Amino acid sequence: MFSKNKTKISIPAVVSSLIFTQNRKAMQIFPESLREIWNEWELRAMVLISLALQAILILIGNWRKHSTSNILRIVLWLAYLSADSVATVSLGILSSNQEDSEGDSVNPNFVITAFWAPFLLLHLGGPDTITAYSLEDNELWHRHLLGLVVQVIVALYVFIRAWSSEVLNFLAIPVFVVGIIKFGERTWVLRSASSEHFRESMLPPPDAGPNYARYMEEYSSKKAEGFRVEPKTFIEAPPDHSYAVQANESSSAQDAAVLSKAYILFETFKRLCADLILTFHDIENSQSFFKNKTYEEALEVIEFELGFMYDLFYTKSLLVYSGVGGILRCITLSFTVCVFLAFVLITEKQEYMKVDVIITYILLVGAIVLEFYAVVVILSSEWTRLWLSKHKNTAVDLLHRAASSIPWIKDKRWSNTLAQYNLVTFCLKERPAKCIFINEDLFINRLLEKYRYTDLMDVSKELKNLIFGQLLDKLGTASNFEASRLKELCAQRGNRVLEKAKCLDDLGWTINGAEFDQSIILWHIATDLCYYSDLNRNRDLDQSLNFEASRVLSNYMLYLLVMCPFMLPNGIGQIRFRDTCAEAKEFIAERKSITDAKKACTMLLKVSTDILPSKVKGDRSKSVLFDACRLAKALQSLESKGHWENNEKKWEFISHVWVEMLAFAANQCRWSDHAQQLRRGGELLTHIWLLMAHLGLTEQFQISEGHVRAKLIVE
Repeated sequence: MFSKNKTKISIPAVVSSLIFTQNRKAMQIFPESLREIWNEWELRAMVLISLALQAILILIGNWRKHSTSNILRIVLWLAYLSADSVATVSLGILSSNQEDSEGDSVNPNFVITAFWAPFLLLHLGGPDTITAYSLEDNELWHRHLLGLVVQVIVALYVFIRAWSSEVLNFLAIPVFVVGIIKFGERTWVLRSASSEHFRESMLPPPDAGPNYARYMEEYSSKKAEGFRVEPKTFIEAPPDHSYAVQANESSSAQDAAVLSKAYILFETFKRLCADLILTFHDIENSQSFFKNKTYEEALEVIEFELGFMYDLFYTKSLLVYSGVGGILRCITLSFTVCVFLAFVLITEKQEYMKVDVIITYILLVGAIVLEFYAVVVILSSEWTRLWLSKHKNTAVDLLHRAASSIPWIKDKRWSNTLAQYNLVTFCLKERPAKCIFINEDLFINRLLEKYRYTDLMDVSKELKNLIFGQLLDKLGTASNFEASRLKELCAQRGNRVLEKAKCLDDLGWTINGAEFDQSIILWHIATDLCYYSDLNRNRDLDQSLNFEASRVLSNYMLYLLVMCPFMLPNGIGQIRFRDTCAEAKEFIAERKSITDAKKACTMLLKVSTDILPSKVKGDRSKSVLFDACRLAKALQSLESKGHWENNEKKWEFISHVWVEMLAFAANQCRWSDHAQQLRRGGELLTHIWLLMAHLGLTEQFQISEGHVRAKLIVE
């Protein structure tokens, strides 16, 4: 037992005193009766809150993979940030309560509260479903390692101070083991997912190549002996990159076969997430696989791959679904259950306060429930289904069927939604703020306003088919895997479509002569103007795939520009958008007859654009409102002059321009920004990025001749 003098200078006491000095001073302003209630219930409340936060994290931690709800994100963010703080503060309270024990006797109330310390370590370990809220959290693994050391010291300090050789003291030991395992798991997973260590794990073993010095010694020796020596080189066969994986024939699962193929592809293409280069053979084998698939099969594989990527960066999957992880899960579950049973059988509970005994039961039952729930999540996960599909025996097949029957096994792998943002609708202010107390000039109001004008819609099968077909069409223009041609195709952002339709002379200024953000706003407004103009003339157009797809992709690209500018190439998109909105609002305000988007677009098309807007306005304002009117009129003019056979051909052209812009944006976006969106329900842009990489439409690959080897021919 530590003496009081040693306690004053111990590290845990210093840490806890720093945490609570200000807190205790602040409580002096409250009445004494309230302070007494607070001192009595402070620790109990904090421990229960810590358990509740763990329940929230494990229950909804994985929902963000397929949910775009902002409310869910806020709740999860608050729970994630609060969980560690509450557990740490609770340990600090336990540490500061040491002063209540005097001499060699230990207060029974402190014995049972000290039993809660290892549970707080377990809470600091976090659930399996969320280890990192964002990618940046993985980079802070050093901080978590330091936290692991400090918090274990604090918990041990509390444990040793409360030691009185009672049964409860001995029961705390296995819970300590569980807590340290959980906390250690989280730290190890964060370290493994950090950029430095993840990249390092992707690097192949060092290869010095053939021994050149020995080769030349042999060459010189044979030549000196009078032999005619001729060096010959040959290329070794590349390693087998087959993606054909046999699934369990007795299992229900063509789905399992797709899952197996997706995992093999993921193991190769996760190098993209480490900024490493793919080989020619990786791309070639991937191409041959995807070229023979329908859009549904191809995108299903992509969904599985991105699911694996999410688990890798944001959960404990890397450890949990390994042999070591299985052993650790058995240890933590069995230890927790045994401690609970032992605590139930303890008869000497009368010396403890009844409320503390109840809270202890809650902590034990909560730990067991969370452990069993974690096991159910493990059994129902795609990783478990992947493992089961690779083993053939009756027991495994039964387990596979049981796992597949779990209700949430077929949950969505991503949100399958497209965000929509429309400039004209935003400028009309059709959706006023609900809270009249927030000043319009405040940042929070401007932020809420952006979200207020953001809509969501499902990604239709027709749209997926259109995108997949256009990517295959683009790939078809590069025969025999021309590396230079593939990289050239990655840089095209609409000009290929214009050139193919022989519109480059008329419309090339919107693509080649403009920055990418400028092209997005130009084509977005022009698409809207043509949309309402053609809808007035032909009501049947709303059944046209290209007609609807053009507007959906137009609104999606503007959403990316306004809400996710980090996913697009650098530029002044925000400035250009604001200036264009300012000019549009001014135009609308001067015409009282404009009450909706349809009338606004009709009036904009009536404005004469015979003189270039830049010649009238100069270049101070970055607005492109009337440049977009010029584009819309050019599109309508090309149709009226017979450039296209019918109206549908024009919309097919516009939709293809948008698909190529989308592909360009996907390829230009950094992998880290794609990975960040996985925790927000996923983005269509991310799916296109990975699909393009599989098709070879990426710059992250190199062509090599293979493993060249040399040997001496002695004659």
